[in-house]
Amino acid sequence: MTATPDTFLTTRWTLVRHATGHSAEGRQALSELCAACYAPVVAFLHRSGRDEDAAREVAHGFFEAILEKPALGGAEPGRGRFRSYLLGALKHHLSHRRERDARQKRGGGVDIVVLDAGTDTSPGIDPGDAQSLPPDREFDRQWALHILHRATEALAAEWRDAGKAEEFAALQPFIGGESAHGALAALAASRGESAATLRKTVSRMRQRFRHHMKAELAPTLADGATADNEMRALLAALSG
Repeated sequence: MTATPDTFLTTRWTLVRHATGHSAEGRQALSELCAACYAPVVAFLHRSGRDEDAAREVAHGFFEAILEKPALGGAEPGRGRFRSYLLGALKHHLSHRRERDARQKRGGGVDIVVLDAGTDTSPGIDPGDAQSLPPDREFDRQWALHILHRATEALAAEWRDAGKAEEFAALQPFIGGESAHGALAALAASRGESAATLRKTVSRMRQRFRHHMKAELAPTLADGATADNEMRALLAALSG
């Protein structure tokens, strides 16, 4: 039986949990998940006191290590969420770095990892953010922002493919319900539509947005875990 895209999404983290050095499927799944979570890792490292360049350098070393050895000792894939696994693995990696640096100061040897600058990607964070969150909470906040961004891009592509790019641009501010009171009615009047019709369109957009959020979250959850709980956790991270 051919696997559907939804089946692939819900089993990708299962592949990672059982990945070994000889499992091509597991390593590919892990590589894809890691590629999608660069920003939260850099944000955590930045909030931990490193400047942006140093945070990126450590992030590269971390991803090289996790792709080479998925378990990373103290990390626990069985915890269910790739988000939790990744943060645990990152902390273990940093602990190992501190031990290695301490040995170096005592005269021990150290291997230098040459980083490929060509693999750098934008961390997608705002170093000028005045809000000083603890590293763990900033990690979750950046993870949530990444999921929201990906879901918005998927929704925009859906509307664009339907020839409704302009409609999406006009209605996007209403997806989160944050627009001023009466703004939707005013927009409906400017478009020559009834407010009731436009409200139905917005309601449909919100449903599709939730669908895309769940689709983004599914690959990061263990089988049996619900995307609804993860969505609530991430929205709580955004609300501070």
